[in-house]
Amino acid sequence: MDIRKELEKRILIIDGAMGTMIQRHNLEEADYRGERFKDWHTDVKGNNDLLSITQPQIIEEIHLQYLAAGADIIETNTFSSTSIAQADYDMQSLAYELNVASAKCARNAIEKFLASPEASNRSGAWVAGAIGPLNKTLSLSPDVNNPGYRAVTFDEVASAYTEQIKALVDGGVDVLLIETIFDTLNAKAAIYAVKKFFRDNKMQELPIMISGTITDASGRTLSGQTLEAFYTSIRHAKPLSVGLNCALGATQMRPHIEELSQIAECYTSAYPNAGLPNAFGQYDEQPHETAHIIEEWAQEGFVNIVGGCCGTTPDHIKHIADEVRKFRPRELPVLEESL
Repeated sequence: MDIRKELEKRILIIDGAMGTMIQRHNLEEADYRGERFKDWHTDVKGNNDLLSITQPQIIEEIHLQYLAAGADIIETNTFSSTSIAQADYDMQSLAYELNVASAKCARNAIEKFLASPEASNRSGAWVAGAIGPLNKTLSLSPDVNNPGYRAVTFDEVASAYTEQIKALVDGGVDVLLIETIFDTLNAKAAIYAVKKFFRDNKMQELPIMISGTITDASGRTLSGQTLEAFYTSIRHAKPLSVGLNCALGATQMRPHIEELSQIAECYTSAYPNAGLPNAFGQYDEQPHETAHIIEEWAQEGFVNIVGGCCGTTPDHIKHIADEVRKFRPRELPVLEESL
């Protein structure tokens, strides 16, 4: 099933938070380690991506819950599956394996779901290979006394992303999702890695989804770009979609989604948090509240792909899917041909 053709017909639903669902299992250090890593020399609790290897049944079940709720696109459990991010656990050598395992968890979940009676009215679903922003940034110095210092180089970032991309492709993803971008230079390294990987391997390029993060009411990314500047910086990639996720709840994200819908030449996506976190870091916005706001975006023609980020659950996704189903997707702008 061609995702582009489906986007012409309807608003697609992307899944909700993986971390929120993992937290419900109250996993301990031993659960994360499993048998294979029971003697690992550092703590690994909190390395959610590792669960695709040690607890794949949990990851598959979460994917299945989102599919049953109405998700058309499910993200691999690979937000931190790069050698750079996995260095926090001294597991950088596992980066390739983590991505392949996570992609297979998602693919297995789709196959199981489509074979079930629940999927009788569904024609398919897509696996999005999730490529996170990294825990090191190319635009900002981690040392306030040395603003010119960088903890990582562009080539190192591109190399780490290339390894992740190869593994996601080998694992069978349908699209690549460069998400939660707070530093566009990191994203440009990921885009470079995608383009080079497919060119070097003489393969047909998978569609790219790109999703940035506006971090405050000023409408800028953490590295200081306005939304328009962010889009201008990545439009050369000719993405399938460009959008926003994380940092903000749907209420706070609305003006930025409206702006993006007016400037984007491709499809637009939005998957906000379940409101803003409370004093305990928890998300209180109820599924019907999030869905009502996103329903308005759909009604006003702002979006092509919607879902949820931090704090959202299958219940949020079900409410969102039910509310946007009755609206037409945002139409792509008619572009004037270059002279």
